[in-house]
Amino acid sequence: MLNKLNPAQREAVTYLDGPLLVLAGAGSGKTRVITHKIAHLIEKCGYAPRNIAAITFTNKAANEMRERVGTLLKGIDTKGLVVSTFHSLGMNILRAEAKLLGYKPQFSIFDSGDSWKMLNELTNSGDKQEIRDIQTQISNWKSAFVSPEQAAQLAENDEAKVHARIYSRYQETLRAYQAVDFDDLIHLPLVLFKQHPEALLRWQQRLRYLLVDEYQDTNDCQYQLIKLLADMRAAFTVVGDDDQAIYAWRGASIENLHNLRNDHANLRVIKLEQNYRSSQRILKVANHLINHNTKVFEKRLWSDHGTGDPIRIYAARDDEHEAESVVMKLMAHKFEHRTKYSDYAILYRSNHLSRAFEEQLRTQRVPYTVSGGTSFFERAEIKDITAYLRLIANPDDDPAFIRAITTPKRGIGNTTLEKLGSHAGSRKVSLFEAAFEAQVEQQLPARQYDELMLFCNFINRLQERADKDPCGELLDELLRAINYETWLYDSHEPHQAQGKWENVQEFTGWLKRKAEADEKSLIAMVQTIALINMLEGKDQEPDAVSLSTLHAAKGLEFPHVFIIGAEEDILPFRDSDEKQIEEERRLMYVGITRAERSLQISYCNRRKRGKDWLACEPSRFMEEMPEDELVYAGDHAEAVPTVTKDDGMDKLARLKAMLNRPVAE
Repeated sequence: MLNKLNPAQREAVTYLDGPLLVLAGAGSGKTRVITHKIAHLIEKCGYAPRNIAAITFTNKAANEMRERVGTLLKGIDTKGLVVSTFHSLGMNILRAEAKLLGYKPQFSIFDSGDSWKMLNELTNSGDKQEIRDIQTQISNWKSAFVSPEQAAQLAENDEAKVHARIYSRYQETLRAYQAVDFDDLIHLPLVLFKQHPEALLRWQQRLRYLLVDEYQDTNDCQYQLIKLLADMRAAFTVVGDDDQAIYAWRGASIENLHNLRNDHANLRVIKLEQNYRSSQRILKVANHLINHNTKVFEKRLWSDHGTGDPIRIYAARDDEHEAESVVMKLMAHKFEHRTKYSDYAILYRSNHLSRAFEEQLRTQRVPYTVSGGTSFFERAEIKDITAYLRLIANPDDDPAFIRAITTPKRGIGNTTLEKLGSHAGSRKVSLFEAAFEAQVEQQLPARQYDELMLFCNFINRLQERADKDPCGELLDELLRAINYETWLYDSHEPHQAQGKWENVQEFTGWLKRKAEADEKSLIAMVQTIALINMLEGKDQEPDAVSLSTLHAAKGLEFPHVFIIGAEEDILPFRDSDEKQIEEERRLMYVGITRAERSLQISYCNRRKRGKDWLACEPSRFMEEMPEDELVYAGDHAEAVPTVTKDDGMDKLARLKAMLNRPVAE
């Protein structure tokens, strides 16, 4: 098994004498190191699978890791092996230890939409951006392990004081609902371990070896969680790349890589510098660029994939011309080299840059996918209807209960829900079950209680029929009863409401067709919806051009890459300070190292903003690339030499002389 690894990879897999940091450059086989190390620990070192945890950031990465370990350990029972995201691990710890923190094991998990809705209620603000800002602030506080009390003490101005108060009320409301949000899945296990040493000891004895992927993306909370779990034993391998740290804006701290040395004097550092993805030319440009950043760990990527194509820098007249020329080049290249559409990626700093390219690709009938876009099942209107279906299938689903009972609004507000949540928490039952208890009737005003009963009895009636009656009939009845179409038009602009209603009809139409074809009841169909996200990515990838932000493209690779909009104020992003410029440079580096064989970077000489044209300046990052590896094309101001009138006349005279020259015998 180890024979397939290069010397640095082999050393990383077999090193067990203390804490290990594997500095893994782009495309250097880091997943291979983690999966082979898991197999090595189980096969050669006597570790039981249940005593090993491999932690990463996305479900996709965790699934890929799990599959690879399964292939390496064919025929060996790996039951109990933890290969999961940070959030899944946090959730499992909380479910097991819920009582110690005063939660029931079936606590609900709020997604960002649920949290946003709750903050909207708490702030009573009509300003969506303000609510988003508060949501981000609360998330950052939790990531930095700052409690509501500490946030209030640290507040330096009135706005910060208000945000701290909202944070406090938000946490109280979550607890009353017996719910946690996404950040709590990391934050609360840390609270648990600090308050209950016996729980920490249980998990330290359970997880005896830790492997952590993408370590440069960890925030303070995740860093502390790993540090506590690893304990004095420090039996861990972390894999990261300081050159690909691009998530400071969501709380990630590159300092976590550097702090390892301070926390562990015996830390071993192994560098993976051989790249298995890109041509030498692409790596030379990437190395040259990233060397402009301050470094703690020096490394230099190399590959034996040959020199490769020159890197093209293309200057477009404007954004429309940029989209047109990139799509035409892509189509011509595909035709000439008989490649697939999925071999190409168009990468950009900000989502709004994709519009012109989507229009061009549609015009040319080129299939494409957009990464980081909203999945159909993530749209608010689809989640509204799904909440009702989830509640019919499982009345204990508290987030579904809260979403359904408040959408459309029916005279039940935050105060009613808080009282209901508080009672449900003390009785350790779901909100739905609590609604039918006598004490709740005594606690609520008659009008609110009547509305609550009306809603719960309506759900009960649908539930009784959900296994027997045709799915389509029940869906139509549900939409009529809650008057969803009217509510959409009452609460949104007509055009927006129409789009949302069309999405609902498309969704219910799909449900009806699928239920009929598969002969499934409404209850069975709800389980099908729940599985959709789990099944995503299992199907064969479509043959389509990938449009993606640079952030969303991290971890991916493509034979041919176009990086667009390489201009000052876009990449690097406007108003970036010195530290942010370094992160923007890493973002460009990530984009460059997605490419295997060919790379074109383009910028516009001008862009349209409303009705005005604004002059654009090429990104400083292109000046930081080795000149001898770049080929310029398009409308480069500096690439077109200025020609005087006399020079022009001389050139014309020489051409005439050539034409008049007698043809040689």
